[in-house]
Amino acid sequence: MGTVAQTFGRIAGFAAVATLAIGIEAAAAREKITVYTAVEPEELTGFAEAFEADNPDYEIQWVRDSTGVITAKLLAEGENSPADIVWGLAATSLLMMADRGLLEGYAPAGVDKLSPALMDKQSPPRWVGQRAWVASLCVNTYEAEAKGLPMPASWQDLLKPVYKGHIVMPNPASSGTGFLDVSSWMQIWGEDMAWSYMDGLHENIGIYTHSGSAPCKMAGRGEYPIGVSFAYKGAQLKSDGAPVAVIAPSEGLGWDLESFGIMKTAKNKAGAKAFADWSVTEKANRMYNEAYAVVAMPGIAKPVENFPENIQDKMIDNDFGWAAENRKRILEEWEKRYGSKSAPK
Repeated sequence: MGTVAQTFGRIAGFAAVATLAIGIEAAAAREKITVYTAVEPEELTGFAEAFEADNPDYEIQWVRDSTGVITAKLLAEGENSPADIVWGLAATSLLMMADRGLLEGYAPAGVDKLSPALMDKQSPPRWVGQRAWVASLCVNTYEAEAKGLPMPASWQDLLKPVYKGHIVMPNPASSGTGFLDVSSWMQIWGEDMAWSYMDGLHENIGIYTHSGSAPCKMAGRGEYPIGVSFAYKGAQLKSDGAPVAVIAPSEGLGWDLESFGIMKTAKNKAGAKAFADWSVTEKANRMYNEAYAVVAMPGIAKPVENFPENIQDKMIDNDFGWAAENRKRILEEWEKRYGSKSAPK
């Protein structure tokens, strides 16, 4: 029969096995939400953990790539896409999807607390903005000094012969940051002057990357002194100790909105709506503000360490509709002119 201790040991063992089995069963019962995103990889775990803590019946399954790649993937898949929700993708991309009838209108609980300027005008909205990422220059101060490069203060400064071969920029076909740069230059100067500007800039470009954050990372590592990138990544690298100056060029800054929209063909529509509801909460907006200075919920944003001062004052009056409508034409012309310097995919 065994001792009392042995009996209690067996009971404890059975209890542990039963608890483990229940845990496995509960985990298996959680519904997966397939989320297409272009959010930086290092942020995704935190967002998933926060959402799942508040919604234990669901589990996020990320499909992540750069903006251009995710956009092309979604447009190619169309109504056959396995995505339940597109989350953290450029508003210009979501506008294109909405125009093709791929997104379902949905007003998340609490969406009325967000800035109406940062979401679709249709009611219910087909897409909702989360936070803005803003163009900037990342300059490696050590490398710039070592190579005798003056600190640029404007976009036009980048045309100076002294910078030849020292600049890296994202390819706008694969990077949302690259496209917001190109479309913003066209909105600032007009198309003819913008193409002329990019002809001159191309002479000084070392390589075009397929990621918006890559130019800043390369500048931080000293591979190129100057990266055309976005403020969040530069501020993050500087906070981590990289010798990086984050510069907001004087003519104005392109920007886009990380946004979300539910797929009409979502297999887990309830899960997609739960994630949409969570994504407009104050908790989510405070998480957005940890890295980005401009978020959708008014009154939430606090200054982000090492962001350029008063960066919002330099953000252009961005015409998302024009950018989305002309994206294909602009990218085809850009590729013909400058694609020879793109990094291999």
